Amino acid sequence: MDPIGELADDRALLGRTSTAERVADILRTRIAEGFFPPGTRLSEDGIGGALGVSRNTLREAFRLLTHERLLVHRLNRGVFVRVLTVDDVADLYRTRRLVECAVVRGLGLGLGPGLEEPLFVLDALAAAVAEGQEAARNGDWKGVSTANIHFHRELVALAGSARTDDLMRGVLAELRLAFHVVDDARALHEPYLQRNREILDALESGRYDRAEQLLAGYLDDSRTRIVAAYAKAVDAPET
Repeated sequence: MDPIGELADDRALLGRTSTAERVADILRTRIAEGFFPPGTRLSEDGIGGALGVSRNTLREAFRLLTHERLLVHRLNRGVFVRVLTVDDVADLYRTRRLVECAVVRGLGLGLGPGLEEPLFVLDALAAAVAEGQEAARNGDWKGVSTANIHFHRELVALAGSARTDDLMRGVLAELRLAFHVVDDARALHEPYLQRNREILDALESGRYDRAEQLLAGYLDDSRTRIVAAYAKAVDAPET
């Protein structure tokens, strides 16, 4: 896989009014998808040439992503995709539990938009569940991971808050840095296919307390498994 070559395909997305924010959005997506794994040095010349943007625009995009904790600047060495610490991973899960459980609790209190039509607003969640099941049938465990991210992003979107959406987008993008380090994607993600389905079922039936309970248990179990797997991966000796 040639990540720089892949970026050239994204050039059309910039249009004639390219901005650092759009460049950052493209790079954020590519980092989350694993095109630039943790520890990768990002080439200004290569990326700038692939996207057709100026060095200043690219540096501003790098600055934005550094602020989001996806990149890190190392003096006299350049800009690199960040490698998370074990504490980072645990903290991301603490943030997820606070945000996601609060969103589900808010649904039960009628704090979200459009709740008079719950089956309509849950369509995106159902689509993410179906996406994960289809990926599993095809043995595409990276796809299962992506579908799982989509499920939780759409869950938070039920709050109808652009600010919360932005927060969660950053949290999930950062968490993907941990997923890319862990080798056994199937063992990591397969157990949560059914659990997503159960959370969706509870929401569709209006059992918001039950959905929150299931979600909290899900996130606690996921944190334990992923922190342990990540700690093992980053401590593994190089071969």
